[in-house]
Amino acid sequence: GGGGGGGDGGSDAAQRHNMARLRRGCCYCYLLAALLHSAVRRAGAGIISGLRLENAAEMAEPQQSVAKAAALSEPGALQVTEGSAVKLRLFGTGMNRGSWSLLAFAEVEAGANATVDGDDLCQHRSKDIEVTRQVQVYRDTSAVVELRVRPLRKNEESKLFVLCTWNGSAWMLHPGRDTRIVVLEEKHSLMPLWLQIILTILLLALSGIFSGLNLGLMALDPMELRIVQNCGSDSERRYAKCIEPVRRQGNYLLCSLLLGNVLVNTTLTVLLDDLVGSGWVTVVTSTIGIVILGEIVPQALCSRHGLAVGAKTINLTKFFMLLTFPLSFPISKLLDLILGQEIGKVYSREKILEMLKVTGPYNGLDKEELNMIQGALELRTKTVQDVMTPIRDCFMVSKDAILDFSTMSEIMETGYTRIPVYEHEKSNIVDILYVKDLAFVDPDDCVPLQTITKFYNHSLHFVFYDTRLDTMLEEFKQGKSHLAIVQKVNSEGDGDPFYEVLGLVTLEDVIEEIIKSEILDESDLYTDNRSRMKTVHYNKKRDFSAFKPTLTEVQVKVSPQLLLAAHRFLSTEISQFNAVNISEKILLRLLKHPDVINEIKFDEDHKLAADHYLYTRGKSVDYFVLILQGKVETEAGKEDMKFETGPFSYFGTMALGSTLADTLSSSRNSEMNRSLSLHQADRSESASSIVPSTATISTHHYTPDFSVRAVMDLQFVKITWQQYQNGLLASKLDSTPQSPENLHVSTDVSAMDKAPSIADETTNLLNEQNSSNRKSIHTLVDNNI
Repeated sequence: GGGGGGGDGGSDAAQRHNMARLRRGCCYCYLLAALLHSAVRRAGAGIISGLRLENAAEMAEPQQSVAKAAALSEPGALQVTEGSAVKLRLFGTGMNRGSWSLLAFAEVEAGANATVDGDDLCQHRSKDIEVTRQVQVYRDTSAVVELRVRPLRKNEESKLFVLCTWNGSAWMLHPGRDTRIVVLEEKHSLMPLWLQIILTILLLALSGIFSGLNLGLMALDPMELRIVQNCGSDSERRYAKCIEPVRRQGNYLLCSLLLGNVLVNTTLTVLLDDLVGSGWVTVVTSTIGIVILGEIVPQALCSRHGLAVGAKTINLTKFFMLLTFPLSFPISKLLDLILGQEIGKVYSREKILEMLKVTGPYNGLDKEELNMIQGALELRTKTVQDVMTPIRDCFMVSKDAILDFSTMSEIMETGYTRIPVYEHEKSNIVDILYVKDLAFVDPDDCVPLQTITKFYNHSLHFVFYDTRLDTMLEEFKQGKSHLAIVQKVNSEGDGDPFYEVLGLVTLEDVIEEIIKSEILDESDLYTDNRSRMKTVHYNKKRDFSAFKPTLTEVQVKVSPQLLLAAHRFLSTEISQFNAVNISEKILLRLLKHPDVINEIKFDEDHKLAADHYLYTRGKSVDYFVLILQGKVETEAGKEDMKFETGPFSYFGTMALGSTLADTLSSSRNSEMNRSLSLHQADRSESASSIVPSTATISTHHYTPDFSVRAVMDLQFVKITWQQYQNGLLASKLDSTPQSPENLHVSTDVSAMDKAPSIADETTNLLNEQNSSNRKSIHTLVDNNI
């Protein structure tokens, strides 16, 4: 216990001894600090606590990339450019004009640690940053010191310096990063400003040209250029001829344009970066310049006028193709090897048709032209079954038919030029009849149809129902036939397969499918054989059977063709018989009257017989004559001139007198000043109505001054004055409109006055005959011969 107590007493004594020594050491340190502070104040120096860069805006701009790297590696350090004069504001105590001597800067070598090796660095102060003696003191705690920074050595982009201060006896590192200085390389322009601006504008123009040509030239298809060379305007042909050799080298042209565009845009970005500085300003400027001026504007222009722009810049394109040849040509050959030769756009029938439809408002094609093109393009896609006339709707004649007037008129009414001939049933077509084969056939001869078909022996043309229309057109073009019989193999049922006739197809059907329209002629009953829609004029077809003579009508045998010719001649060539005076129906009835058509059998032994004379000079007659067949000799004039005339010569138009309108008009002025009306029930007694109406008119006679004699067998039309007047009145009554109330037919005499009148030749003739000082001289012209 005593040992332990002695030990504790010794330990306390040791602690007290140590505390006494520590107090003595602190007193010595305080005295030393006081002595140093006194020495420093006696030397005129102060204490620096911090500094600040004053003239940062006056310094040259450093390289942006270097400045960014320095800011990352030395955050908080002051950045100054090489070769600049720097002003630093010092903060501390005891600032005076000698404060410059308390500053110095030491260079931090690469790989050195400024914090650890700071005192050692201050022993080797650098002369790259010189502290001048120009000190501006504002107060005891602030002063401004000027530094001169020397240029960096070659290949140096930046250099770090630390601040060293004099503590009265040695140079020591000033603590803190905000007192360090980083000297940066000064930014150097690539070229003068004016040259940069000119190059920037030039590069923007080239960028636009490359971008526009890339769209304009590459959008011009080689096929399209060939088409333009053949059918374009003069300027378009010239442009296409200039561009086509270059455009033919598609991949080489593409590589040259793209390389030139990338090269120009890259160079432009570098120039803009040097011109406006790095950062978002460069990004915005280059984007606006390249996108708007180098892409949008030129591509919008070349998309519409690529042909003209490409032709006018073709020399520039060739220059850049030559300039980029070492790189673009090998790439283009590789692309040609991989992708193959450029063929160009090829349009199918469907695409061509759709393109024409879409560009309809701009291509200048009418609807009919577009339909024709569409029909021609779709010709290969359709078969004869699509356009044929079904067998049930085809007009045919039986093999056993007789070519009498009924059969031939039925054939003529159809208007067809080729008539199939069947045996027993329509599906069994054995021959074909051409209408022109009937040219020498007399209906009165009743020739059997087989006689005609065997004589001409036309071949039949059979085609299958699935034959394409283009193939059918080629067969028609070979001249075999313009009508083909459509058939198919029918294998339905238990029996053997057989050929079944489906219908007929003609050249007209194929042409109508090409032009997408129906071809109608005056004989067509339907606009389309498939829809069976009637034509507008289907009810205007002429009934040829009206010219077929009956047993009680014509005593003299006259063919219907001759009767039709006489009817046409009278109604068109002689004014007394035109439609204004006599209707066609009444004129036809008049010609079919038993007493109108006559004939003379010439007697060679008695040539001057009285029966041979149609007219005798000085002998009054009341009839008109039209020669149908044979010849007559006419003797006229004082010198008895003779000449012969043949068919469709006519005489005695003056014997017919005036028209009914003129006759009734004169009668009304004297006695009949009233309207003639005829009840519908009386129209059945038209013959009896006509006779009493004309009975009041005196018989008219005409004295010819010529003679007409038959010189051979003769057929002629002889119409008397009475027959003609009856025909006039019947035509007038027949054309009078019916009243819906009383079904009466009224004839207004005042309306008859408005009808065209014919010169009263009878009055003129009577006046000439009754004149004492004039003689009646009638030439053939006067008599309308």
